[in-house]
Amino acid sequence: MYVVTVEFRVHPSQWEAFLPLMLENARASRESEPGCRQFDVCADAGKPATVYLYELYDDRAAFDAHRESAHFQSFSAATKDMIAARAVQMWERIAP
Repeated sequence: MYVVTVEFRVHPSQWEAFLPLMLENARASRESEPGCRQFDVCADAGKPATVYLYELYDDRAAFDAHRESAHFQSFSAATKDMIAARAVQMWERIAP
């Protein structure tokens, strides 16, 4: 399995607009991408305007297909100016 973690720091003034777009992207990923096994959107009350994603895919090809999907492209275009910082890490899952 292929794991992707992402931490977004969103401009605080954009948080209310960003969150529904993020949740829709996660829903579309889970429902329309056969290789997407999990897509969790997490928040920490101690870190305002920060969201953490945990995404689980069958393999790197499934993640690449996610990045090429229409819903991801739409999310990316709609949120590009809302994001102050982004940290993406990729992992190989070694145990369930």
